[in-house]
Amino acid sequence: MSNEPLENRAETGRIEAFSDGVFAIAITLLVLDLKVPAPSAAAHGLGLGALLLRQWASYLAFATSFAFIGIMWINHHRLFTLIHRSDHTLLVLT
Repeated sequence: MSNEPLENRAETGRIEAFSDGVFAIAITLLVLDLKVPAPSAAAHGLGLGALLLRQWASYLAFATSFAFIGIMWINHHRLFTLIHRSDHTLLVLT
């Protein structure tokens, strides 16, 4: 715990909002790795479904990463239900 006087400590709402934004950006960036199949491959008689199925590894990586970030966000959210005030150390650690 910090030696900083209680009146100088801030509530955690702004830290939580900033962290939520960081998590949202991280989840959004995941989708950038998903690619639309090349049109030339579709010309060889394969349907869109078959072409997307060939990219299963990308979708598995997306789902795994999305779940991992989601679990981290939930844990972060639950942790902040126990924290009512913040100080400089908490800001740096977050």
